[in-house]
Amino acid sequence: MTTLTMKVNGKTRTGDAEGRTLLVQFLRDELELTGTHVGCDTSQCGACVVHVNGKPVKSCTMFANEADGAEIVTIEGQAAEDGTLTAVQQAFQDHHGLQCGFCTPGMVMSATALLKENPKPTEADIRHYLEGNICRCTGYHNIIKAIYAASGQDVSSIAAE
Repeated sequence: MTTLTMKVNGKTRTGDAEGRTLLVQFLRDELELTGTHVGCDTSQCGACVVHVNGKPVKSCTMFANEADGAEIVTIEGQAAEDGTLTAVQQAFQDHHGLQCGFCTPGMVMSATALLKENPKPTEADIRHYLEGNICRCTGYHNIIKAIYAASGQDVSSIAAE
């Protein structure tokens, strides 16, 4: 076991992990941040996306010890302490960008990273960026609308599916 220290959602956190422990397991099991979901364990679904040093990462593809000393942001770190939602979270709610909610944490984290890189993405940009995130409920249309709305653009230009 190795003791790891990282800044998670703005707070320094310490925990123990074996060398083979994945970051998603460390976050969920050691730090009890269960908002990051495990959907496939094979880097296919994107439910486990977190930000590591400002970049979106599928946390099932990274060992926890690789994140030692890093700054991590999970879905729990998105809303303000008073519960105020981010623009992305609010848009997901307003535009019904979630159904069962399983993919939602990864979608929100990916969308947040996209809008940081590209504040006014096109519909095609959004669809391309989300290729690594799977929604099993086929809620993509409303997810696209939500991200478009979060960017401050008029969702009426998004074609109905």
